[in-house]
Amino acid sequence: MPLVRTIGVLEVLGAAGLILPPLTGIATWLAVAAAIGLVLIQVGGAALHLFRGEARQIGLNIVLLASAAVTAWLGTAWL
Repeated sequence: MPLVRTIGVLEVLGAAGLILPPLTGIATWLAVAAAIGLVLIQVGGAALHLFRGEARQIGLNIVLLASAAVTAWLGTAWL
């Protein structure tokens, strides 16, 4: 259970990192770092589902991974 809570906290911090820096205009590069971190979390989640034989469960991981990757890519273009 502690690992699940840690992942949840990291996802909430990642979401805050995507929203707050662009809104405040302070350290906007943190939004790109947060997007990259969320990509890594989703890669780990998809790998875990595949390892457990839950291939049908990775649809949401793929969608979130793609949206975080696009956010990171677009964010680097605006830096």
